[in-house]
Amino acid sequence: MAASAPALARSLLAALLAPALVALLVSPASGRGGRDHGDWDVDRRLPPLPPREDGPRVARFVTHVSDWGSLATISTIKEVRGWPFADIISISDGPPGEGTGEPYMYLSPLQQAVNDLQENPEATLTMSLAQTVYCRNHGFDPQSPLCVHIMMSGTVTKVNKTEEDYARDSLFVRHPEMKLWPSSHNWFFAKLKISHIWVLDYFGGPKVVTPEEYFNVTLQ
Repeated sequence: MAASAPALARSLLAALLAPALVALLVSPASGRGGRDHGDWDVDRRLPPLPPREDGPRVARFVTHVSDWGSLATISTIKEVRGWPFADIISISDGPPGEGTGEPYMYLSPLQQAVNDLQENPEATLTMSLAQTVYCRNHGFDPQSPLCVHIMMSGTVTKVNKTEEDYARDSLFVRHPEMKLWPSSHNWFFAKLKISHIWVLDYFGGPKVVTPEEYFNVTLQ
């Protein structure tokens, strides 16, 4: 029996749409993971881990390959006022291969973290290699010390005008979607002014790294 006209129309439409759908599915995303946007999940782009005994260099490494971290603030929410409150924040310390160690952020007053920071700018930022292929390739659980993570405490401050262009370039090259975020949200560039650093990369407790040791590292 010959196919009906509606059935033929549906078949023709499916044939025409199939290539477009495939292209959409395989095209790089506009956010992290898009082509040429510092996607550290690609094995060939993830640099080797520095020697574990070199705490400052390990800390700089983790900061540089991290595209996001967990930022803990002191909550101003009525129900949990004064309690720790963490949120995921996209970060960048510079274009891939050119990091400064300064964790830059793109923040809005609409974010709960910013409300907290306006009352108390002190915060702790945690970054982990669990966001890269390193831990998966070695079979390390994200909580394992072998899945290297670092904790930084300090104060979150707006960047000054002379630093704003670098902060913008650093964030937008890794997070191009940020360029499209609505300006009505009053986004601004900020960074964590680091005062304390802990590196957890092996059993036996974290290594303490001073900001001076951290910033004296030269990325290779």
